[in-house]
Parts: sequence; structure tokens; C-alpha cells
Amino acid sequence: MGKSTTAKSPTSTSFLKAVPLHQLQRALKWALDTKLFAELCVHGNTKWAVPELVMLALFWVWSECTTLTRAFTQASQLCQTLLGKVVLKSYQGFTGALTTWTPKLMPLLWVQLQERMEKIGDVHWRIGLWLPLAVDGSRTTTPRTLKNEKALNSPTFGKGKKAKSRKKWKNKRRRSKPLSAPVHPQIWLTLLWHMGLKMPWAWKCGPSNSSERQHLMDLIETLKFPEKTLFCGDAGFVGYELWQKLAQSHHFFLRVGANVHLLRRLGTIRLRGDLVHFWPKLAAEKNKPPMLLRLLKFQTGRCPMFAVTNILDDCDLTPEQAKSLYQKRWGIEVQFRSLKQTFGRGKLQSRTPERAYMELEWSLLGLWMIQLLTVSEQIPAGIEPEQSSVSVALQVFQDAMWGGATMCLRKKLREAVKDSYKRKTSKKARYRPAKKAKPSAGKPVIKNATSEQKRRYRRIMAKNQKNP
Repeated sequence: MGKSTTAKSPTSTSFLKAVPLHQLQRALKWALDTKLFAELCVHGNTKWAVPELVMLALFWVWSECTTLTRAFTQASQLCQTLLGKVVLKSYQGFTGALTTWTPKLMPLLWVQLQERMEKIGDVHWRIGLWLPLAVDGSRTTTPRTLKNEKALNSPTFGKGKKAKSRKKWKNKRRRSKPLSAPVHPQIWLTLLWHMGLKMPWAWKCGPSNSSERQHLMDLIETLKFPEKTLFCGDAGFVGYELWQKLAQSHHFFLRVGANVHLLRRLGTIRLRGDLVHFWPKLAAEKNKPPMLLRLLKFQTGRCPMFAVTNILDDCDLTPEQAKSLYQKRWGIEVQFRSLKQTFGRGKLQSRTPERAYMELEWSLLGLWMIQLLTVSEQIPAGIEPEQSSVSVALQVFQDAMWGGATMCLRKKLREAVKDSYKRKTSKKARYRPAKKAKPSAGKPVIKNATSEQKRRYRRIMAKNQKNP
């Protein structure tokens, strides 16, 4: 994205020792290779290049301006300073170009940033044998426009089985009134998150009633993952089809609760005590084979936790590693908080669904870029990714955009760490009301296989041996 300079070392990410804006340009040049966009063909009348559009979009989402149009004005001024020209003159033209090109650019940008993560990851790239990716979903709010409501809200809101509980309300006028649409339309975001480097990996967006399990299946089908990728998720990622899809070419480690039924003593050979079969009734009726899994139990708080994995060897994934992995998985919740609160994307500003999706995706990419460039300076200095502060790093980037005359970007990024003080009081708010029923996944239901299940299992295994 700028004139090339010679780096101090092959793996160094040293930036230009010039004004902060040029240091930032050098950082972007390291993170995003312009050769990445060589095969993309734009219209002949287009006056901008793809790297210029990407730079403008990143400056746009990094801006601390409170409105999208003012952020675009600031981003345009920065591109004018660096490139000597205005990439796109109008906000409408800019958002139209981004809406058109985001589906083509995002997969390329993901691959590029993943390669940079592996380059700087060191011991944090893998945990043991595994490249650990946490998966979880969350919602973000959009403006309550007619287009957003039609595209993002559930068309069957208020018509489910739980909605019938209104009959028990004491207020007759209130219970007879039909439920209105949700206050604000929302986008469902399913995120893959690298647990070692503490930053995003990939994602998929959809309406508020989307299925995070289907999103994960779509990502598995469309993306390529490194060898020995381990997907870690909570008790919401259950189901025979999902687990079969994961087990075909990857590994998984997922928490399970009372919504999962497991079987013991299904086969004729006695198995270890921690090995169980997962064979839902619907899969058995369709003559699909059961899944052999390993059941793990560990204590992470007041209640015991149960998880299953298709890694059957204790040496490949020890109970201690499993417990540590599940504790690290919680970091994806912190990533959602950084996106919504620290980065200010708890409520988007775009008034159409197409532009709302675009705004959310580029916000995620911009936050990912900040975390990557920050960690690339901190790991060589011996600072763990857990100590990196997103809020401080964001302020450093925004200061660089405004142009602090004596600012050294590399030094500021190395100093972007969390406070080291020790908390002396509880973090729980005193005004937080106590919930009557605290959510709990419970224990999985484990039963011995019945005679009918054993007969069906033998028939399926015999048929599979004849037709391998």
C-alpha cells in the first residue's frame, strides 16, 4: 500500500521511522500483501485500486468519529495524505463499492491474516498438537428501519410454543394483545476465534433467527483449515449431523449437557470407562452408524463440566489439556465484548441490511488487524497475548491517524497491555438482581444400550463390512 522499504530482519514488522501515519501505512503493507489482489478484476471505468479501497475501509472503521459519514470524511483525508488522491469522493459510492466487493475480499483477507498469525505465533500458534479454534455466536443490533426489520427479524416472532405462556398472565388486556416485533432488528454473528493468539479467525453473519450450528457447518464446508484443527464450543453445538461433519476431517471438543443422550455397552467389545457412543434415535432409524466418543469430566467452578471429543487417545489430549482448553475458550466472550463495547459495535448505524452486514464485517476485520499488529510487536518482547489490551491498542491507532508528531508506533504498541493491579473486591455489581433460575447445561444422560439397539448396531456394522 506504499513504497517498499528494507526491513531490519526477515521476520521483523518494523515500521517506517517517520510521522505516525506513514508508520501505520508501513504496518498495513506488512499485514496485507498487494499481490493478494492481483487476480481481482475491477470494471474498466473504476478509478481506484483494490488495496486503496481496503485502506480506506480500514481507516473508516478505525475512526473515532460518531457517525459513518464523518468517519468516511476523515478516512478520505488520510488517504489523500498518503496516496495523493481521493479514492472515492462520495460516501454513497464508497459504501456501494464495499457492499459489492466485501464477499470477494473477505475470504482473501482472512487467508492473508491467518498466514501472518502463523508467522508471528511462535508457541502460541498451537496448544500441544492442536490448532485450537473456539466457536460461539452473538447478536448485534441495527437501526429499526423497515428494510432491516423485514430482512433481519424472525418472521415467526411470537408464534412459537413459548409464546402461549401469555395465557397465564393476570392482566387480561395485556395477554390478549398480540406480541409486537422485537425492539431492534439484529444480526447473528457466529465467530471462529484462535484461542492461542486471542484474535478472530473467520466468521459468518445472518438474520437474528440464524442457527449457529448451521453457520459452523457452512464455514467447515467453504474454508480450508490447517492440519489438526480442534474446534471448541459450548453446549449449544450439539447434533449428529454437525458432529459427523466435524469428524470427517477435523477434531472437536464440545461441552455437553442434559440435551445429549449417550450410550454405554453398545458393542460386543468392552471399552474403556471414558468411551461412549452417541446415537440419536433419528440417526438409528435411518441406519446411520453411531459415533464413538470420549467423555471427559472436569471441575472449572462450582459445578462439574462434561465434554465429548473424537480424540480417543489420552496422550493426544490429556484431561489437564482439556480443562485448560475449555478455560481458554472463555476468551471468545471477551472478544465479543471488545467488539461491542470497546470498539462500539454493539449497535450498528447502517440503515439497510446489506450495508449493516458490510459494516459489521469490516469492523471485525479492522479489530482483527489492530490485534494482529499489536501482538506482532509484543510477542518478540516477551509479552503474552493474554496481556494485550484492545482498548489501549485502539487508542494508539486512532492517535496515529490524527498524527502525533513524536509518536513511535512500535513502542506504543508494545506498551498496549492490561493493567497489572490485583483486584481486591468482587467484580460482580451490587445492583445486579439475582436470577431465579441460573442457566446450567446439566449432566448428559448416559444409559446402557438396550437389546434392540445392540441388534440394530450389529446389523449396521455387518452391512458396512460387506459394503465398505
